[in-house]
Amino acid sequence: MRYQYDAIGERYAESKSTAAFSAADTHTLLGALDELGGVRGLDTLDLACGHGHNTRLLARGGARRTVGVDISEEMIRLARAHETTGLATDGDRSAIEYHVADAAGLPNLGPFDLATAVYLFNHAPDRGSLHAMFRSVRANLRAGAKLLAIVPNAGAFPRVDWSPYGLRIIDRLPEGDAPLLKAHFLTEPPVPFEFREWAHADLAEAAVEAGFATVGWQPTRTPPADPVRDEEYWTGYRAWPVSSLMTCTA
Repeated sequence: MRYQYDAIGERYAESKSTAAFSAADTHTLLGALDELGGVRGLDTLDLACGHGHNTRLLARGGARRTVGVDISEEMIRLARAHETTGLATDGDRSAIEYHVADAAGLPNLGPFDLATAVYLFNHAPDRGSLHAMFRSVRANLRAGAKLLAIVPNAGAFPRVDWSPYGLRIIDRLPEGDAPLLKAHFLTEPPVPFEFREWAHADLAEAAVEAGFATVGWQPTRTPPADPVRDEEYWTGYRAWPVSSLMTCTA
């Protein structure tokens, strides 16, 4: 799994901008940030930043410092390229740093007031790596800082079909510390990827062991209905969404 996003590259960026589950994730994250009072003046860390979609959201929100980290060199290349093209706004360009690093062994980049992690922990290949990720994140946060993590919900496959929302699970292989899920981003053509199906209890255990004082969960939120994705469409998604929001306090 370590290098799969080097191969996916721009196709992942396409999925991020078009898939309904990604729209719900972004809406959920923005709602959580609003409830915290926004990010203006904060030092922020975006883990598993990919091509920088959420990193730029933090920068546009007025963060004092914004750092994006991803293990994929190709994803960081795409993120940095965005800052040098006409696609970037002035807010996007304000004090964004990008680093290639493994979240299980982050260098000392902080301290930060807030960390976001969208689909990071599901790429931990084993329990040791999962706990190392949470310890690395905690070590980069100030006391009282928040971690907002979008994490997959376990147990859906094969009962739930997420194809209408931009994602299809192909197979579930029970191996190692957590089952391996094989999936497709439903771009054209579909892009294969894989991740681990960690239970929420496993994630909470790792967070507490890492020194987080509190761990909480919030259900996903969906964007307002529109002519393309009406309320019936989103009601079906909320019945068993791809993800939940994990909130931790350092």
